[in-house]
Amino acid sequence: MKKIIVTGGLGFIGSNLIELLLKKNFSVINVDKVTYSSNFYNTQNFSKDTRYKFIKCDLNNKSKLSKIIFLHKPLCIFNLAAETHVDRSIDGPESFIKSNILGVFNLLEIFRKYSKKNKKTRLVHISTDEVYGDILKGRSHEKFPYNPSSPYAASKAASDHLVSSYVRTYKIPAIITNCSNNYGPKQHPEKLIPKLIYNIFNNKSLPIYGNGKNSREWIYVEDHCEALLRVFQKGKIGEFYNIGSNKNLNNLEICKYLIKVAKEKIKIGKNVKIEFVTDRPGHDVRYALDSKKILNRLGWKTKMNFKKGLEKTFLWYLKNEKYYKSISKIDIVKRVGKI
Repeated sequence: MKKIIVTGGLGFIGSNLIELLLKKNFSVINVDKVTYSSNFYNTQNFSKDTRYKFIKCDLNNKSKLSKIIFLHKPLCIFNLAAETHVDRSIDGPESFIKSNILGVFNLLEIFRKYSKKNKKTRLVHISTDEVYGDILKGRSHEKFPYNPSSPYAASKAASDHLVSSYVRTYKIPAIITNCSNNYGPKQHPEKLIPKLIYNIFNNKSLPIYGNGKNSREWIYVEDHCEALLRVFQKGKIGEFYNIGSNKNLNNLEICKYLIKVAKEKIKIGKNVKIEFVTDRPGHDVRYALDSKKILNRLGWKTKMNFKKGLEKTFLWYLKNEKYYKSISKIDIVKRVGKI
């Protein structure tokens, strides 16, 4: 059976990707160091599957990671192991440097040796649209200059450059993807949409940074995972692929959409109202990707309509309210990134 390693597979995108890979009849090894954003709730649907294996390991544990890779001989490694929350990177950048840069360096050093002996293998490194910084007009294509604004975005930009340099210098078979804002089931409630849903369930106000006009491109997580599979199967070594929906919405629009969806599904409390709060430092105004390359060259495009995706997301959290209980309450309610 074809084996795949997914790093960061206890997280939001990683666990959704594993679910897709198992449906496609791959055998999957989930390598995760188990941090606050890792959640075994995310893997409960397939944890007993004989094709699935979980191994606790930090990318910075070079000897253990090397043993895992050489033992299991994966056809592909999807690298999703990363610290991802901008606000947390403002409060404490060090863990972002260790995970997103040094961890990737260790993975690359191991993969450099592994790929020499296993010529058919691939590394797909998953990154973000945030590396491009503010895109006030138009959309950022793959040749756009990097201009990160936060320690998080800077650490991801550094990791992208590292991977790209290893392709150029050592000829490793790696591909880099840059995706827009994901939403969907299993996302940690430090992020906007699950945070707002939590507050709706608990009759709390809905906090929106600044004036709510910060715009993001939103993609349903299953669409992103399908794109990653397509990149592994058909992508060209050394290339960058933007993955986006071409659908931009600002935070205020997201909030209003969610209130409307919630009112259709449940009775909401009187405290569920939009509340504008102090903006975070260095908050980018707009991200927007040009994803024509993956459409034209690999034939991938999004399937999920935003409204339908938001409804599916809301209903998942409604049916899985225990998910919130599996997370430390302070990680849900505490405001971080204020300096």
